[in-house]
Amino acid sequence: MSITTILQHSLTGISLGGAYGLIAIGYTLVYGILRLINFAHGDIFMMAGYFMIFSLASFPWPIAIGITLLITVLMGIAIERVAYKPLRSSPRMSIMISAIGVSYLLQNLATYLFTAIPRGYPEIPLLKRIFRVGELSASLVTLLTPVLTIVLVALLMILVNKTKTGMAMRAASKDFETAKLMGININRVITVTFAIGSLLAGIGSILYFTDRMSVTPFSGTLPGLKCFVAAVFGGIGNIPGAVIGGFFIGIVETLLVALGYSTFSDAFTFVLLIVMLLVKPTGLFGEKTMEKV
Repeated sequence: MSITTILQHSLTGISLGGAYGLIAIGYTLVYGILRLINFAHGDIFMMAGYFMIFSLASFPWPIAIGITLLITVLMGIAIERVAYKPLRSSPRMSIMISAIGVSYLLQNLATYLFTAIPRGYPEIPLLKRIFRVGELSASLVTLLTPVLTIVLVALLMILVNKTKTGMAMRAASKDFETAKLMGININRVITVTFAIGSLLAGIGSILYFTDRMSVTPFSGTLPGLKCFVAAVFGGIGNIPGAVIGGFFIGIVETLLVALGYSTFSDAFTFVLLIVMLLVKPTGLFGEKTMEKV
């Protein structure tokens, strides 16, 4: 395999990894505060794909993107209010079962509303514009995805570390009950967390489906699981770790396909999860937490 081919596939892998990283942040944010694995997050990402299809059928693409992101954020907040908030004081297993239930609900709702036949994802001409550097070629979305991912993560880190909302989020992640006793509006913190996670899933959805060109009701299942693994690999609860995990999985998955091992590209992700849990359960950048008795 030539150097040019390796670079070409690496570029594709970095782009895919950027989309994975944005989605993985949603898992890591929610877990950091609620200690909940939001299994419906991948399906929110899938629904954002359908929202974009129907929005772009009626509006110019800048407005369609805004509508898609707004509806995705509202959906994420609504799911938290309806399915998770009433179970906050219940055993952790109850809220996890609720998350799995929401995931299947969204899949079946999408199947009922849109059928299981793949729907073509609309093309945004600007994002599909091709750039060439020597023998390398890439669409704008391929080049834009990693850059946009890094910019959004930087903005998110500023929000978390430099604002009152971020301070409240960090306090809630350290000690939920004490934060509540100190007067922090926990409901507001959780709403903001789900809104940010859903917004990033919506952005990741646009970047991901623009290159893959079709959406089905099950399009979010495998990417969602891979993004969960990315969050675990980086250290669930750690935002930069989730993004690094996303980039790593995207690059390795793409290179495996390029080397002719496409059969094992998905299996690699889950082997990585098992190895990580055996060797370093807290992930690369995760911190050990002490359980209170």
